Amino acid sequence: MGRRDGRSGLGDRSAVEQGRLVPASGLGRERTPTQGGRSLASVGQVIATREVTYEADGLTMVGHLARPDGEGPWPAVLIGHDGIGLEDYQRGRADHLAEHGYVALAMDYHGGRAFFGNPEAMLARVMPLIANPDRMQAIGRAALDVLLAVPGADRNRLGAVGYGAGGSIVLTLASAGVPFKALAAVHPGLPTARPEDWANVAGSFLLCTGSEDPICTPDQILAFTRGLQEAGVDWRVHVYGGAEHAFWAAPTNSDGSLTGGTTHINATVPGVGYHPAHAARAWQAVLDLLDESIGIPSGTA
Repeated sequence: MGRRDGRSGLGDRSAVEQGRLVPASGLGRERTPTQGGRSLASVGQVIATREVTYEADGLTMVGHLARPDGEGPWPAVLIGHDGIGLEDYQRGRADHLAEHGYVALAMDYHGGRAFFGNPEAMLARVMPLIANPDRMQAIGRAALDVLLAVPGADRNRLGAVGYGAGGSIVLTLASAGVPFKALAAVHPGLPTARPEDWANVAGSFLLCTGSEDPICTPDQILAFTRGLQEAGVDWRVHVYGGAEHAFWAAPTNSDGSLTGGTTHINATVPGVGYHPAHAARAWQAVLDLLDESIGIPSGTA
């Protein structure tokens, strides 16, 4: 999960920096991705990635943008990290989506900071944020503007993926009218379940949590979906047996690098536990939702 270095431009086309379009300088970091997962537009293609900076919430945010090589158009996906901060797992989600034919932005809402091993500082930043829908909406819209400014991003095929507080942000955007056709939220902080808040949602929702998650419990998820049901939203829930909070997050050292083990050695909030099998299953469920809702089936591109 440690931060990468050496990230460069988005190739010889325009890149997004400081929330606006500027000419990219030189070829971006490109690679042939690992094979695997469902096929959307063109799995196995070269992708380009770039660090992008933009202003929001009084901070300079440092996001991670990934796109396929070529001209597009591509379905566009906004990714919200969990409370720890933007780290390599979320950057890897953007890269993997680019391998599958999406342009994806892993947003930042901590101003480039990650709170590895410091749960008290993380909570001091996150709890006031998720209690303020206006702040969440402003942070999310700033990132969304960056994503949709990328040449080739198809604003008519828009999706979102969020973890923890990042799930709260993308859900807040959806309730405020952002037309996500697919939204996946993994153990999110849940907003209100009033049907009137979701009446104009036209996309499909996937909500995931672990059966042993004390922070986002299955009962809380199901209570929230009652409001979605009354509003006529297409929704599905995956509960992963034996999984705790942040079950997708592999243990890290204090610098964010992976320990290679399955037990957390850094301080975390209570109830966090890594479950690699369910991490893979949840990510496959996200890919399936995006494939079904906004992806380009293999052979039609």
